[in-house]
Amino acid sequence: MTDRVTYTGMVIKCSDVKEYDKRLVILTREMGKIVVFARGAKRPKSALVPASRIFAYGEFELYPGKDAFSLNKVYINEMFENLTKDITAVCYGSYFLEMVDYFTQDGVRADNILKLLYITLKALENDNIPNELIRYIFELKMLVFSGEYPETFQCLKCQKENVMYFSAAAGGCLCKEHQKQYGDSISLSASTLYTMQYIITSKLEKLYTFLVKPEVLNELRFVMKRYMSLHVDKEFKSLEILNALLK
Repeated sequence: MTDRVTYTGMVIKCSDVKEYDKRLVILTREMGKIVVFARGAKRPKSALVPASRIFAYGEFELYPGKDAFSLNKVYINEMFENLTKDITAVCYGSYFLEMVDYFTQDGVRADNILKLLYITLKALENDNIPNELIRYIFELKMLVFSGEYPETFQCLKCQKENVMYFSAAAGGCLCKEHQKQYGDSISLSASTLYTMQYIITSKLEKLYTFLVKPEVLNELRFVMKRYMSLHVDKEFKSLEILNALLK
């Protein structure tokens, strides 16, 4: 019999297979994204029921197979129960899971992304942090890990550090002279620029430790929505649901 392995991770997708089984996509610390079949997980008394839900985080004992793993046991550490009681928070969380699925690859370690996902879901359970701010922090940090984040420290054209304009089409910040070349460039406040720089460079533990003024949140909203629409070639279904819910 194939030796068992135990990975730490979170269920980011699940779907029904046959009458009683579940197909899970788990983002693990050790192996990145993997496909796992949970046999009998739809049976009410199955010990695998806790693992057959999105957001389930813990230790997964697996049997490796040719193209996927089979789940033997699961030790759940966190189910984010407070998050799942709020439909809006669930929609935000589902969007974050969908983003993670898009940006990660099978079998490629994603330690930082798993940690980012975990602390982001914990932040959604914190009523003191606006969900919308959490969204833009998460989006920008995911872009950092994918290597597709905007330049915020110097002009993209001349490398001058005195930048106060942002163009999503250009890919980041521009000085006063070069911003004229881009019709979508906008003037950013120093607070918004600093916030973006902080998110890009901050350690994960420090990400959700601040609040911003409404005017900064407004600028973040414009910048991130515009940047994501131009630089992420994916339409997220969960985001469509979230936008409809927030109307």
